[in-house]
Amino acid sequence: MAVTMADITKLRKMSGAGMMDCKKALEEANNDIEAAMEIIRKKGQAVAAKRSDREAAEGCVVAKAVNGFGAIIALKCETDFVAKNEDFVKLANEILDLAVANKCATLDEVKALPMGSGTVADAVTDRSGITGEKMELDGYMTVEGESISVYNHQNKNQLCTMVALSKTVDPQYGHSVAMQVAAMNPRSIDENDYPADVLEKEKEIAADKAREEGKPENMIERIAMGRVSKLFKEECLLKQAFIQNDKMSVADYLKEADKDCTVTAFKRFTLRAE
Repeated sequence: MAVTMADITKLRKMSGAGMMDCKKALEEANNDIEAAMEIIRKKGQAVAAKRSDREAAEGCVVAKAVNGFGAIIALKCETDFVAKNEDFVKLANEILDLAVANKCATLDEVKALPMGSGTVADAVTDRSGITGEKMELDGYMTVEGESISVYNHQNKNQLCTMVALSKTVDPQYGHSVAMQVAAMNPRSIDENDYPADVLEKEKEIAADKAREEGKPENMIERIAMGRVSKLFKEECLLKQAFIQNDKMSVADYLKEADKDCTVTAFKRFTLRAE
């Protein structure tokens, strides 16, 4: 039986593969749609195995929040050309939709979700066979909270952030703070959740530098704490100068919306080295 355009179109819709790949798979499978799908899937597995040692440094980062649950996920590939492909971006968003709908806590949970005739992991492998590039899921992050804002920097799918606020306020506040996280890359919300190991190291560095400069021993602790205070203003989100008005802190900005409004969680993921 000759392969028809209707069959090719149907297989393309099911698999996402190119027209010629679908035609060849149907010819090999004697026009059996399910068998052709398996041929395309096996091709993806072969490509994934062959390119397993390649670096997937490009990709698509997307974020979404629904009903108090937000997630960021990155679908990675080898080249910018594939990263900008409409079907590749569509797959990344479909995976994100499933992850948020199921409130997945881990990347393994996302990979195991049903998708098409297999799982999310199978869908990524299938796409690898279509593009001929290594692909992998990475950077899965979640937040939960009363009010979550997501931000996709310049809508380029390269850097995404999420911010959860303690109060439901005008959306502009959450959006602005999510932009702050993108621009300033804070390490913690405030001094209370600043990494203890990093803090101790910074204290040691400041103390050692003061001693090298010949400062009196009884001043060392005060000097070190001064350095820590400066560090908090640089790396704690609520203490950072607000990028849209550096006369106030992020904490002050949120108080304009509600005196009790603060950040309860934030996440940031980028494919670009910083």
